[in-house]
Amino acid sequence: MLKQTISQKMLQKLSPQQIQLMKLLQIPTVNLEQRIKEELEVNPALEEGVQEDEFGSLDEPIEDDYDDFTEQDAEQEAFELDDYLNDYLEDDPVSYKLKGDAYSASEEDDKTIPVAVQNSFHDHLENQLGLLKFEEENDEVIALQIIGSIDEDGYLRRDPASIMDDLLFAQNIFTTEEKINEILALIQKFEPPGTGARDLQECLIIQLGLKLDNVQYKDASQAAAMDLGLKILRDHFDEFGKKHYEKLMRKMDVPAQDLKEAIEEITKLNPKPASGFTSSGPRNLQYVVPDFIITNREGELILTLNSRNAPDLHINDQYMDMLRSYRAAQKGKKANKRDKEAVLFIKQKIDSAKWFIDAIRQRQLTLHNTMYAIMQYQYDFFLSGDQKKLRPMILKDIADITGLDISTISRVVNSKYVQTEFGTKLLKDFFSESLQTSDGAEVSTLEVKKILKEMVEGENKRKPLSDEKLKNILQEKGYNIARRTVAKYREQLSIPVARLRKEL
Repeated sequence: MLKQTISQKMLQKLSPQQIQLMKLLQIPTVNLEQRIKEELEVNPALEEGVQEDEFGSLDEPIEDDYDDFTEQDAEQEAFELDDYLNDYLEDDPVSYKLKGDAYSASEEDDKTIPVAVQNSFHDHLENQLGLLKFEEENDEVIALQIIGSIDEDGYLRRDPASIMDDLLFAQNIFTTEEKINEILALIQKFEPPGTGARDLQECLIIQLGLKLDNVQYKDASQAAAMDLGLKILRDHFDEFGKKHYEKLMRKMDVPAQDLKEAIEEITKLNPKPASGFTSSGPRNLQYVVPDFIITNREGELILTLNSRNAPDLHINDQYMDMLRSYRAAQKGKKANKRDKEAVLFIKQKIDSAKWFIDAIRQRQLTLHNTMYAIMQYQYDFFLSGDQKKLRPMILKDIADITGLDISTISRVVNSKYVQTEFGTKLLKDFFSESLQTSDGAEVSTLEVKKILKEMVEGENKRKPLSDEKLKNILQEKGYNIARRTVAKYREQLSIPVARLRKEL
């Protein structure tokens, strides 16, 4: 049975302006300029540059002479457009002034970062292919197919059977696995060494074999070490990968010094042959643009926002003049439909521009307040740069200081950087949980990680410290920590287990 009921609920809904502000908070400074350009393109009432006319600067309130004008007023009152407005409506309504009067083309040229153009990895291989002379007609096509199957690291991940199918369906060429392996052997002699290998073991064998050919008659001791390295890679690759050096010495019946020299030759090899090339043309470098700058002036920290990518914005004066012209021309004339639509369009664009300008202001204020709270909380670190002076800090701590919501703080610190005297740091790196010491004091987990890293760097590589031993040393230093926590921190620092850190 259907039944109608009336209920009263209180719901919190975000306005479009609030949603826009949240998105702007999350945008780092490096992307803010692009977001402002997008808004300038869609809203002709928004203009870039410092306003120096009678309406005042961006910091002054925008006049609201049009606020009392509604669609109902347009129907009841009479007015007509002046000649200037008629001319404006005939022009492109989205035209706007993007640069100041003093702008010159040379200024834009100075901001352009030159990008070096270089051949890609596959172009490099194809150039070397042109130096070969093939006996059969289709050999070059097969070689090109093999080169095209090599990935960005320099490895051939496709098996010969799949390459045969590719050639048959795409090129209508039938070949054999023997022919593919024969041409692949030629490609594996190309620069850089190791190209065309099917796995890491083959890659290292190819590189070390080519090096051995070059030094065989020049340095007998180095050649002997490389020869031993080849035997290790061919016959004992699994033991080498797991660093079972004692087992290798027993199986191969070699002294520790010879094994050490052979392993040193292996570790000089490149596991990714194509790492020095790009696979798709020029390489675009990614630069870190700091959102905040902290300077130390005689022991006092000064915080500034990086406003390089946040240009001044203001309302287009022409749009404000249009609304004033409407009001002045209302006497004795009846507004037609086109006039009313024009007024509503202008009001909508000006409102949207005001909202966006206010959102940018609010973004800058929120970013400054949040970073200032972080700077005050971690004042000792920003003065000295000593990571051990970082205090335990979570998002809630900064939210309580600033009075903002935790989600807002999270958006502010997301993908943001601060430039200090000790380098450019990611804001997220300043947040950490606390760890209690034996005397009851709380320290940052970042401090524990730093000590853990120093312990691993200073350990005896012949007998690396296990997680249990690292835990015991940290406990002796006064840190209450479990072995599994040590393992977690070690993995976060990208430190391998003790067995893989072992050296001869």
